[in-house]
Amino acid sequence: MTELQVERGPVPQVQDTTLLRRTFGSFATGVTVVTTGGDQPHGMTANSFTAVSLEPPLVLVCVDRNANMHSAMVRAGAFGVSVLSAGQERVARHFAGRRPIGAAEFAGTDCLSGAWCGAPLIAGAAAHFECELWRTYDGGDHSIFVGRLLSMAGSSDEDVLIFLRGQFGRLESDAAGRRAA
Repeated sequence: MTELQVERGPVPQVQDTTLLRRTFGSFATGVTVVTTGGDQPHGMTANSFTAVSLEPPLVLVCVDRNANMHSAMVRAGAFGVSVLSAGQERVARHFAGRRPIGAAEFAGTDCLSGAWCGAPLIAGAAAHFECELWRTYDGGDHSIFVGRLLSMAGSSDEDVLIFLRGQFGRLESDAAGRRAA
């Protein structure tokens, strides 16, 4: 039997980060607000949230190493995640834009206090998760924070906010209870 030889050239470099970002944007995601508590609470809109494992229950969120949230998560050792409902685009935009740091950042946003990690959770969200920081991995210009679930709550009937090609949208329930775009 002959062995197949595959020759590969040098790994191509992606030069156009604008095109890369736009291409990544072809993948529809949910929209979350990731939060930390403590003396200086902080929040950040993130669409890089993913369920990882059922046993143990793990989730991940990716955070730019230069973002304020990066040091806040390392410092806090715990975080909250609010999966935004379809009507919460204003909240998503608020936590994605420039705003004061600390308690003033949450002024005008209805929040619940996380019972386990103390992070603010966005009221009216489709789901909430509270996590302790379990592992951190290098992800290029981001860190991949894996959290072990401490608590969760949610409504399967709530329509959710999505993000696709740089725009917010909604995923609505159809009459039969299945999800439809």
